Amino acid sequence: MEAKYLVESYLIRYESLLTLLKTYDSLAVAFSGGVDSTLLLKAAVEALGEKVVAITSVSPVHARREIDAARKCASALGVRHITYDPGMMDDQEFVENSPLRCYYCKRRMLMRMSKEAGAVGVSNVVHGVNCDDLSDYRPGVKAAEELGIEAPMVVAGLFKADIRALAEYLGLDVAHKPAMSCLATRIPYGEPITPEKLAMVEAAEAALDDLGFLQFRVRHHGPVARIEFSQDDLMRLFNDSLMAQVVAGVRKAGYLHVAADLEGYGQGRMNRVLKGS
Repeated sequence: MEAKYLVESYLIRYESLLTLLKTYDSLAVAFSGGVDSTLLLKAAVEALGEKVVAITSVSPVHARREIDAARKCASALGVRHITYDPGMMDDQEFVENSPLRCYYCKRRMLMRMSKEAGAVGVSNVVHGVNCDDLSDYRPGVKAAEELGIEAPMVVAGLFKADIRALAEYLGLDVAHKPAMSCLATRIPYGEPITPEKLAMVEAAEAALDDLGFLQFRVRHHGPVARIEFSQDDLMRLFNDSLMAQVVAGVRKAGYLHVAADLEGYGQGRMNRVLKGS
């Protein structure tokens, strides 16, 4: 009975999302291929059909595997998919990597995204922020608000747990996909972002992905890779053969030293320096 009630509550929120999306004449969805933007894209297509386009930013801050996954997902949903380069490495405010990095990044990405949408006759752009995101340090959300980019899933009252449950109910392959963020979040504030550092992080994380780890982050500390693993993955790590493969793969990416964070994975861990704890 409880499970049935939970499903019904998720579906009520999903219907609210569909009702909201139907108020648009056409829509461009900022699409990363993660569970949030995939559910939003799925709902947009259900609500508006061919009046929907998916738009994905392609730049050094986005792992190529994620971009490829976004392409495949958009194709599976039968959606027109547009990719564009926002020129992030030309934005000095972003490259300087201050605590407002995400604000500058999101502002540039969404401004360029709006132009791409306008070029194909779509005036409305939405992104997949959910209610849980509002409780974290997310300056990028402010940038979106300033540009008039709406977050329909917030309006519909959807939290991360709702989104994953709905994705599973709707048969979306990404239902259990681990959370992902742009590669720039792996570099400590105040340390300039460079293509070389981003490439090291991407290569190290690809090596861990190939070894079957599911939820992790490679934090870039100069020659040291500090890896945050989920608790399950951390337990897997303590296998002599696997540990040696982790060290080899991460060192091949360019790091001299490989360290596992005993505290494990945590979203927004690099924001601790802002809170002093």
